[in-house]
Amino acid sequence: MRVVVCGAGQVGTTIARHLANEGVNVTVIDNDQDQVRRVDESYDVRGIVGYASHPSTLRKAGVKDADMLIAVTRSDEVNMVACQVAYSLFGVKQRIARLRHSGYLAKDSTGLFAAEHLPIDIIISPEIEIAEGIARRLRTPGAFDMVPMARGKVELLGIHAEETHGPVVGERLVDIARSGELQGTSIVALIRKGRCFVPDETDRIEVGDDVYVVARAEVVDDVMAAFGHRERVARRLVIVGAGNVGLHLVRKLRKTSPGMDIKIIERDRQRAEFVSGELSGAAIVLHGDALDRALLEEAQAGQAETIVSVTNDDETNIFTSVLAKQAGCKRAITLVNKSSYENLIPILGIDAVVSPSAVTISTVLRYIRRGPISALYTLREDFGEVIEAEITEGSRLLLRPLGQLGLPQGMKIGAIMRRGEVFTPNPDIWLEEGDHIVALVTYSYLRLAEALLGAERPRAL
Repeated sequence: MRVVVCGAGQVGTTIARHLANEGVNVTVIDNDQDQVRRVDESYDVRGIVGYASHPSTLRKAGVKDADMLIAVTRSDEVNMVACQVAYSLFGVKQRIARLRHSGYLAKDSTGLFAAEHLPIDIIISPEIEIAEGIARRLRTPGAFDMVPMARGKVELLGIHAEETHGPVVGERLVDIARSGELQGTSIVALIRKGRCFVPDETDRIEVGDDVYVVARAEVVDDVMAAFGHRERVARRLVIVGAGNVGLHLVRKLRKTSPGMDIKIIERDRQRAEFVSGELSGAAIVLHGDALDRALLEEAQAGQAETIVSVTNDDETNIFTSVLAKQAGCKRAITLVNKSSYENLIPILGIDAVVSPSAVTISTVLRYIRRGPISALYTLREDFGEVIEAEITEGSRLLLRPLGQLGLPQGMKIGAIMRRGEVFTPNPDIWLEEGDHIVALVTYSYLRLAEALLGAERPRAL
């Protein structure tokens, strides 16, 4: 398989690295010579300097032989034109584009993105997906991550193990299973002091751990309580940043939580006036710098259950979250682009972090994976993925009961859905053709896991 990636920023580089590690022939295009040189030297990919929308650049990148073009530059227009040129001049079979501006994402009865107009097969909108993810987190207070899977019957929860009186904190996984405290759940990963690993039954949940749990949807409240979380759903919310994420989030919340008190702080006057007009009273829009304590007080951030900081500036997001928490705000959800800040976040007391690049990467990889894998969520870019996969006729997981399959250390099945019913796996259960599993797979064991599932691996041509 050959893929051309347009854009050598954080998203494009990470996608290229993932694909190259899976044996895909990858070429990356960017007009920044230094970024191209870094990606060319660091990974097993080919780097091309040039404008991704120019036919000559695409020709030089070998797009005429490519199976897929992924356009994730910073410009919506460049991404769209690159897909158009790849289709019209070179006949590339599949085109994926990241589009951010809401004007391009509105439903168009004329079929804007049809092949005869703008031939984009898959549109990725990080802002909309981020807003959806934050809305899910607000519905599950106490969880720093929440992803529905298996048609909404299973939820992947990221939970911080509090120092409070959660009955499972300090206990071994084997003892938790015997006690029945977490029935209908599986603990699939732990993050401890920056290290992420798949636990075995003798590992304990320690105070300060970040725990990833796969749980049936109906037991989520019980799971949160077992970890010491009994937070109430936010009724008062302050959003810092009236960009696309903030605007999409308010529109989403107005549909799902019409009684919520929402205030937005926006530094740019023109944008604040525009969003105020767009929302038509659905939220109070305040103009000013969120780092100004007086403005935070005017927004009553200290009395809010949650502050959501989603500006384009990481430092502003981090420090407004810290200031709001100091003022008395109970919870902070913060958008952070730079992975270098990752280890600082717990120290600063921020409850949940949203990574635009991780959202985009998960979405792209979901469409690239072949075979039975139908859903995918990247836990950490250096660790692994939670996948949803169908058990097909060719799967080696059908040969024996789960306890005798000898699953690799980096693969853990968290839930099984059979004919619409969800249950937690045990060593004696046999998988059946047509079952859907939700499983954690680390990147070091990804190839082996795909082989067990009978998934088709992408091959370099």
